[in-house]
Amino acid sequence: MITVLLLGMGLGVGLWSLSVWLFPPRPALGEVLARATRPVAPPPILATDAEGWAARLGRPFVSPLRALGLPSARLRRDLAVFGRPISTHLAEKATVALIGLLLPVAVQLVLALGGVWLGLEVPVIAGLVLAGLGFLLPDLRSRSEAAKLRTGFRHALSAYLDLVWITLAGGAGVDSALGDSVAVGRGWAFAQIRRALSTARLTRTTPWATLRQLGDELDVTELSELAASVSLAGTEGAKVRASLAAKAAALRTHQITDAEAEAQAATERMSLPVVALFLGFLVFIGYPALTQVLNGL
Repeated sequence: MITVLLLGMGLGVGLWSLSVWLFPPRPALGEVLARATRPVAPPPILATDAEGWAARLGRPFVSPLRALGLPSARLRRDLAVFGRPISTHLAEKATVALIGLLLPVAVQLVLALGGVWLGLEVPVIAGLVLAGLGFLLPDLRSRSEAAKLRTGFRHALSAYLDLVWITLAGGAGVDSALGDSVAVGRGWAFAQIRRALSTARLTRTTPWATLRQLGDELDVTELSELAASVSLAGTEGAKVRASLAAKAAALRTHQITDAEAEAQAATERMSLPVVALFLGFLVFIGYPALTQVLNGL
């Protein structure tokens, strides 16, 4: 009965996905009008990577997954951090889920050729479990990569704030201080800031506007606050140097606090193997005695 229910559920989901792909739902009138009257957004600063074989294989499943409202807004921001297109991510999710669904069936066929038959329930249940895990695996990996890149960007931003502050104290202007300071640094974070400043120069916009846009795309509030502070330089003059120095100090303090919290969490996790080893030792010592007591009853 469980096998029949699982097969029926899988058939229903497959037919529903096929119908959504063939006949996609029409958007609401309010959404269409809002899309038509929405101002044109500036081109994204973050670059996107090329598609791989997994994205090409799962491309037919992108439209049904988009119709389901995937991915979420938070995951969209995470994908924008390391430049992965949404269609590529959805295609990879579908490909990994499909591989997880078909892998137990392939293993069952190989075992059947060797004379071993596990039944129909094992590959069906294992395929559904692996498909669910494979569907969630790209999301977890994307969040982990985005969190690492944001952490590294905050470390580089604190150093960049110090360089801008020193350059401003030397008598340079705001634009030259931003450009000269970013030319010193190396790495992914400085490359993104350099790209934002180049975009501002080519599009003839203010550098703090592109820095604010970059902060919104990366979901790094510290960069948006930096852009707001730099935008006051034209009216506040030298006061922007003190603001940048204070923000750099606050950012370093926040990073030190996060590092201490991570170290304490790692220390607490190290006690778990010790507790498990102690429990195993107790079982190793107590099991013979308990066996002797039970056998003597």
